Amino acid sequence: MNIYQKTINLPAFDRGMHLITNKIYNEIKDILPDTGLLHLFIKHTSASLTLNENADPSVQYDMNNFINNLIPDNTPYFTHTAEGPDDMPSHIKSSLFGNSLIIPITNGRLNLGTWQGIYLYEFRDYRKPRTIVATIIG
Repeated sequence: MNIYQKTINLPAFDRGMHLITNKIYNEIKDILPDTGLLHLFIKHTSASLTLNENADPSVQYDMNNFINNLIPDNTPYFTHTAEGPDDMPSHIKSSLFGNSLIIPITNGRLNLGTWQGIYLYEFRDYRKPRTIVATIIG
C-alpha cells in the first residue's frame, strides 16, 4: 500500500458552488492506484468541500438560496465581523458543510455516483485562491 499527497491550488472563485471534479481528477490522475481512497482537505475556514448534483444547475441555485437565508450576512448578534458582514456567516457555513471528503477509487477512477460532483463551496464575497490537500491511499 502506498500513500501519495499533493497540494492543489485553486483560483479565486465567486461566492457559491463551483464544480471542481475535473480539476481535482486532472491534478491526481497520474498517481491514482487501481483501488484505494482519495481524501480531500480544504485548508480554509470560510469555504468547504461538498458532493452534490452535477447535472442540473438549479440545485446550486437552491442550495445557495437556502444556506444564505438560513445564515444571512449582517446578522446583528454576530461579533466576529473583522473582515466584513459575510465573515462569521462564512465560518458557520464552513463548519456545517465540512472541510473534507473521502472518495473511493475503483479501477483507477474516482468512484462517484452518476450525478455526483465535487464542489468547492465559496462562502465569501472577497475572492481569494483556495488550497486543497489530496491524500491518496492505495
